[in-house]
Amino acid sequence: MAGYKQGGREMNVDQQLKHLQEQGQLRSLKTIGPEAGAYCTYMGRRLLNLTSNDYLGLANDKAVKQTFLKETDIDKLMFGASSSRLLTGNNQLYDEVEGLLTSLYKAKSALFFNSGYHANMGILPALTDKHDLILSDKLCHASIIDGIRLCQADHLRYHHMDYEQLASILNKKRQSYKRVFIVTESVFSMDGDLSDLQKLVAIKNKFDCILYVDEAHAVGVSGDEGLGLCEQQGMTNQIDILIGTLGKAYASVGAFAILNDGLKQLLVNKARTLIYTTALPPVNMAWTRFILERIPGFKSQRQQLRSLSAYLFDALRSKGYIVHQSHIMPVMVGDNKVAVQLADHLQKQGFLVLPIRPPTVPINTARLRISLTANMQQEQLEQCMQSIPDYKKEY
Repeated sequence: MAGYKQGGREMNVDQQLKHLQEQGQLRSLKTIGPEAGAYCTYMGRRLLNLTSNDYLGLANDKAVKQTFLKETDIDKLMFGASSSRLLTGNNQLYDEVEGLLTSLYKAKSALFFNSGYHANMGILPALTDKHDLILSDKLCHASIIDGIRLCQADHLRYHHMDYEQLASILNKKRQSYKRVFIVTESVFSMDGDLSDLQKLVAIKNKFDCILYVDEAHAVGVSGDEGLGLCEQQGMTNQIDILIGTLGKAYASVGAFAILNDGLKQLLVNKARTLIYTTALPPVNMAWTRFILERIPGFKSQRQQLRSLSAYLFDALRSKGYIVHQSHIMPVMVGDNKVAVQLADHLQKQGFLVLPIRPPTVPINTARLRISLTANMQQEQLEQCMQSIPDYKKEY
């Protein structure tokens, strides 16, 4: 098989795959089908899905789907947008969804993207230049990292949630740059820990920075109205650029940025991931509008998720694992192959938990990422905990 250059030498595809296999990092695509409740079909078996980001359990909720179909005239909706938003793809539903988001967040404006990856890949490169500095949390998501790589701005990472170090960097470097962007997640996707947004807002105000917060794993879940950790911590109107995704708790597709009118207009003109991609189909935007209209009302689902999180937090800590109380909890293993073996063991017991390995997480921090959804029951988690061994130092 044809090879390609890597590290100054030729390495063919077979060698690359063998190397991944030896490192315990080889992945493959496996078909997963939906079942009732929190279950799925995986490799021919019915398993409790502890890997899904469908945090409110809405993606396969029969009653919710039936209500949408009853209230929506599907025949009037296009199933393809056929063009980018700047050409003929900007269906009226985009305006309605962005208007609804603006109203929900009591914000100046909102801008919709095709995915969270599109948002994070497009926004910072469009807004920054060589006179700027980006300071990002060391554990920011890959989509944020990839977006920053496209920027002309200088970039430094501060230690994970080390706000003293962040302030120290700003003390030394703020005056050397025209603008400084502080970039973080609110709920971190692989560890489940929560940013202190009050501290970040205080720092951004002190040093005159722009605060960019990715709420991908918090929207729909956190806050009384489900608007995210920014709402929960009372900081919504203090965030300069707030990113939310629709593909997780909102059970849809796409992403949005909450921002001011000027930034929106600039992104419409400069964000390549918005300009040069076909818009989402109107039928998807109709479903998104339907869900967004009801998000504040899904309080019982959010309460159930909090109850499940409290149980799992205590159960894992009793086994010696260090976890944070959220709907995402890692079972830290360390070794790639051990993580794969433990995931296989749990699958045989009826629980779909997948290993998370480098480069998704740092080297020697392989883990099982348990992701909770509101359509689970505590009894199901209790059964799963019986199959998870106590923490071992040699992991």
